[in-house]
Amino acid sequence: MRYSQKKQNGAMQSYIFLPAATPDSAVVFASPHSGREYPPEFLAATTLDPMLLRSSEDAYVDRLLRAAPVAGAGILLGGAPRAYVDYNRAATELDPALIAGVSVRGLNPRISSGLGVIPRVVAGGRAIYRGKISQAEAELRLRRYWHPYHEKLSAIMAAQRARHGRAILLDMHSMPRDAVAMNGQHTSLRPDIVLGDRFGASAHSEVTEAVAAVFTAAGLRVARNSPFAGAYIAQRYGLPSSGQHAIQIEIDRSLYLDERQVCPNADFDSFQALMDGVVRDLAALGRSQSGAVPLAAE
Repeated sequence: MRYSQKKQNGAMQSYIFLPAATPDSAVVFASPHSGREYPPEFLAATTLDPMLLRSSEDAYVDRLLRAAPVAGAGILLGGAPRAYVDYNRAATELDPALIAGVSVRGLNPRISSGLGVIPRVVAGGRAIYRGKISQAEAELRLRRYWHPYHEKLSAIMAAQRARHGRAILLDMHSMPRDAVAMNGQHTSLRPDIVLGDRFGASAHSEVTEAVAAVFTAAGLRVARNSPFAGAYIAQRYGLPSSGQHAIQIEIDRSLYLDERQVCPNADFDSFQALMDGVVRDLAALGRSQSGAVPLAAE
């Protein structure tokens, strides 16, 4: 079944795709959690105020990627906010504690903690709803938002492989400063960037090393796979033996964001300028042979 990209609930879209001005890079950027348009009926149904809802966003990550299209790499943005539907979860990760009629079989730690494809909680474990929602409502969100996003991303990756012989998906996210602090890192050693390649399962090591080198050259501290090793998108789209690589990239929000107010902080402009250079260098990896590996026989 094909799903269309149409506006839903006013301004909210399934996805927003910003194509490369000149598609000469095998790199694709994605930001599935930077959506910040909330349907009025959802706001009426939630127990939380908008500021608490926004704590789940990877707020303004999309603005950090502004240099990508001119640098030759497209950007796929999630249209719906993460508190409404999570593009970085499997469509089958339905939470029986939230969605009426869903089986309790097949639970995993993400679902049990309230972070399934239709989240039950936001950051800090705060409940989004007063009670349950219907299975029909959950399926409607998946049909309108989740499926179109992943159909588009699948098509983009296939086009990249056809054009360049490989595809490199950089799945961009942000992490709370506390998430790194709780991982036991000394302040002076805490990473600014965490690269998740599922311990080599979603990207060839040469690709991950090349990406790490770009961030390191920009003066940012880089860690790999801890505390974030990559979630559904990295797992689904990372097929390194076939020349298709996916790396989840987590950026420390405190570098550019006022986390309490969910707005750009005083360092936003300077960090955005730094990221302009990083994005250009990352896109350049898709024009070079850095991390390129022969395609495996199908």
